[in-house]
Amino acid sequence: MKKYFFLLLLLLVAVLPMSAHTINYVLDKEDAGSVFWKYLVLGYEHIIPLGFDHILFILCVFFLNTNIKQIILQASMFTVAHSITLGLAMYGIIKPPTNIVEPLIALSIVFLAVENIYSNKVKPWRMVMVFLFGMVHGMGFAGALAGLGMPQNAFATALISFNVGVELGQLSIILLMYFCVSKVFSRQLWYRSRVVIPASLIIAMVAAYWTIERIFFLA
Repeated sequence: MKKYFFLLLLLLVAVLPMSAHTINYVLDKEDAGSVFWKYLVLGYEHIIPLGFDHILFILCVFFLNTNIKQIILQASMFTVAHSITLGLAMYGIIKPPTNIVEPLIALSIVFLAVENIYSNKVKPWRMVMVFLFGMVHGMGFAGALAGLGMPQNAFATALISFNVGVELGQLSIILLMYFCVSKVFSRQLWYRSRVVIPASLIIAMVAAYWTIERIFFLA
């Protein structure tokens, strides 16, 4: 159901009138299938290996939950959210300032990492926070696509395939962590104290450093 909702949102954005966006005239000459594949790969690469901050966010989602279905559900909510703001930004409907968005992305990681340390289960409002933070991350994704440009003849295709690539990147991280970490160790009594808390603490420290760095570097 979430997948269909995600695709519906992208299609709704796709039919909005185009306004301000950079056109990639090289890709504009290629067919829709070629564009779909190239932006799918770009979306995947924006997570693995280039999106270290987004990887840490997904790891924060992963560490507080041992149920793979709930983890994927949260990741899908994140995808739906960032798809909305990414689409709005690429169509020029919103113009998020980089000097505000980038520190907020780092701060969102700090928030979830700290919650992982002090909470031992997923609370109902966690989904809301993941969704809201996903909208912030979508504004960050827009910066990457804006620099590359979008093919005007397959704008919606490129936008959708980029988001599919991002989702596949997220699922790759989740499945890798699940089979290598959670499935093997999560039932151990020491899993939270020796894995979840130390990992979340390291993530929080890295993201806190990024927050401070981005506030002063991008000011």
